[in-house]
Amino acid sequence: MINFDEANKKGKEAMDAVLKNYSEVAKGFQAIATEATEYSKKSFQDVSSYVEALSGVKSIETAFELQTNFLKSSYENFVAEATKMSEMYADLAKTVYKPYEAPIAKATGMSMPTAA
Repeated sequence: MINFDEANKKGKEAMDAVLKNYSEVAKGFQAIATEATEYSKKSFQDVSSYVEALSGVKSIETAFELQTNFLKSSYENFVAEATKMSEMYADLAKTVYKPYEAPIAKATGMSMPTAA
C-alpha cells in the first residue's frame, strides 16, 4: 500500500532540492552576465582611449607602435576573459549536474566522482 505521508515527504524533499539548485543556477547565470557586462565596459573604455591616443599621433611609426600595443593588449585581455568565462560555464554545468549525480549513480550502479 502507498504511504502518503512518506510520498509527501519525498516530494517536498525533491521540490526543495530543485528550488535550491534553481537558485544556484540563477546565481551562476547572473555572475556570467555581470562578468560579460564588465568586460564589455572595459573593452569600450580601452577602444575609446586608443582612438583618443591615435588621434593625437604625429608620425606613422608612433601610430604603428600604438596600434601594435593596443592589439596585443586586446588579444591578451580577450584570452584571459575567455578563459575566465569558460571556467564560469564549467562551474555552472557542475552545479546543474549536481542533483543528478546520486540518482544516476544509483541507477547505473556506478560511483560517480563528486563535482568540486
